[in-house]
Amino acid sequence: MATILGISEFDVNSHVVAARSAIEDALCARVLIIEDETIIALHIKQIVEKLGHEAIAIVRTRAEAVAMARDERPELILADISLADGSSGIDAVKDILAEQTVPVIFITAFPERLLTGERPEPTYLITKPFEPATVIATIGQALLMHREIDINSEAA
Repeated sequence: MATILGISEFDVNSHVVAARSAIEDALCARVLIIEDETIIALHIKQIVEKLGHEAIAIVRTRAEAVAMARDERPELILADISLADGSSGIDAVKDILAEQTVPVIFITAFPERLLTGERPEPTYLITKPFEPATVIATIGQALLMHREIDINSEAA
């Protein structure tokens, strides 16, 4: 690559590092985590923060999720289906999406509750137990797609 570009390997590596940093900065997001199991919630938070995102809150119920989303306007939501008080993460997400447009990734041990053939089906679904690499890749995909849609909407 250095030969093709006519620069040193050191300069190529410096440009790659700078490009990666710019991409990471452009993708940084405020993330709301809707998860009632503390260990899982903290694991997800760790993944989110390691990627450079801000975990604005971990909430455990539908009511908390809706209130937090209304107050904090997250740029991404990671949601479980079964919540602490018996409420539904699906219903929480529906309530939130009625007020704002935000990408949602469901992380659940019960994917069959989402994959019913009825609309709307989730665009992003990760089953528990999950691999951190799957969460990382899905977060990147969700943010890129959502931001591309936003850019195209503004250009129209």
